[in-house]
Order: sequence, then C-alpha cells, then structure tokens
Amino acid sequence: MKRTKVAFVLSAAAMLAGCASPYPVGGVFTDMKLPVAVTSNSGKASKVGTAECTSVLSIIATGDCSVNAAKKNGGITKVDHVDWSARNVLGLFGNYKIIVYGD
Repeated sequence: MKRTKVAFVLSAAAMLAGCASPYPVGGVFTDMKLPVAVTSNSGKASKVGTAECTSVLSIIATGDCSVNAAKKNGGITKVDHVDWSARNVLGLFGNYKIIVYGD
C-alpha cells in the first residue's frame, strides 16, 4: 500500500512538472499572435517585415526567426514594435513567424 502511494505521488509530480507555460498552448491546435517588444518610437510604423521558422514532427526545425532577418526582409532600420505568431497542429507541423513593424 505504501509503495502504491509513493508511486502515485511520483507519477502525479512527473505529470505536473513543467506543464506551466507563460504562453497559451493548445494540445491539439495552436494559432495565436502575441506581442514581443515595444519601443519608444512613434507607433506609426510604415513598414512590416517578417521572418519564419518551421517545425516538422517536433524533430526537425529550420528557419531564421530573428528580428534582424525580419528587419532585413521589410527594409526596416528603426523598429517600432515586434509581434510573433505561432501555428502548430498536434506538435506535428509548426509555423512560427516574427513580425517587425517600423520605418
């Protein structure tokens, strides 16, 4: 009986450990857009640049999702704010995008 209780407590602890996330995560499907950073610039960005990464089977991930890549793709030199979006289906296929707004 004592071993059963210990096994139950350890199992519960293992299942709950690390399950908290600062971001909303859908176990089956995730499609969200979240803020990353804001600067003290005007707030009237005239350009948008994006950079993307992809993930397949949660085994292979590739791409350049850096702010610098998004700035380069949008021809931005002065950043106003940065957002990111994520779309993931069952952890099998994921698309992640950084979106930089600026001038």
